[in-house]
Amino acid sequence: MLETSHAGRQPRRAAELGSAIRAGSKKPFDRRSRLFFTNRLFRYLCVACAGFVCLILFMILFLMFRTGVLTFSQISFADFFFSAEWNPENEQYGALIFIFGTFALTALTLLICVPISLIIAVFLSVFVPVWLKNMLRPVLDLLVGIPSVVYGYLGLTVLIPLIRDVTGTGMGDGLLAAALVLTIMVLPTVSRISDDAISAVPAKFSDASYALGATRFQTVWRVLLPSAKGGIMYAVILGMARAVGETMAVVMVIGNTPQLADSLFKPTSVLTSNIVMQISNVPFDSTWNYALYLMGFLLLVISLVMIVAIRWLQRKGMQA
Repeated sequence: MLETSHAGRQPRRAAELGSAIRAGSKKPFDRRSRLFFTNRLFRYLCVACAGFVCLILFMILFLMFRTGVLTFSQISFADFFFSAEWNPENEQYGALIFIFGTFALTALTLLICVPISLIIAVFLSVFVPVWLKNMLRPVLDLLVGIPSVVYGYLGLTVLIPLIRDVTGTGMGDGLLAAALVLTIMVLPTVSRISDDAISAVPAKFSDASYALGATRFQTVWRVLLPSAKGGIMYAVILGMARAVGETMAVVMVIGNTPQLADSLFKPTSVLTSNIVMQISNVPFDSTWNYALYLMGFLLLVISLVMIVAIRWLQRKGMQA
């Protein structure tokens, strides 16, 4: 009887001893606590950094909008957006010239850049042997990193005299020169991303097309390009977002004259070039300064719209 009770107490003592050991091992800074603390700290740090970036973006937008909207205390909404008279000395702040020039330059760049970029992308992904492909792709990647002022200087010293000699015009700067410089700048970005999008199309698509008797051109035109259209649109919008916000290269070749460009060879101005050329001479608390802030806010809105379009295309491509 005593042996039975003694044997029954041993498991209980062992259990109590084990629970005591486990309770004693839970120190404030044991390995599990440290991992929990560092993981939680890293999570809060990431959330704080993301929130800080969003706060900075919101503050920039708020500052640009709050300062730019003061323009309408002196001039009307219609005068700013629909008037082509830009003469700050006479209190005329019509921004139609710069808005039209921005969209015209972007459209002309798009018209020149997209076909050439698609040809380069198709050439790299379909027609080029592997050894040449591995050589040309790093070259395009290097072209992306060239500073914009280098492109602008080359456009000023090489392209504008060439346009002047070929067309016989007295002034070579204008929309065409700026569009060609921007095309050279965004061409590597659009072509490389389009190349990646075309290369990501499954090989079974092209194999099935060849099995049905299609030629290589028909396969590219009817199979590869439609399958990669989401990535190609992503590349085009990303390239145009860079073209819209480009400043130094455009300033050096567009002419910086506040007049509507009714010709490709007529000097004109865009939102970025007008801000850069006039911001240093503007009194801070003036309608002129407010108008330049409003132009900057328009550029931010255009860029944000393009970024939202890029994210929408990415999400649509992932769902597809």
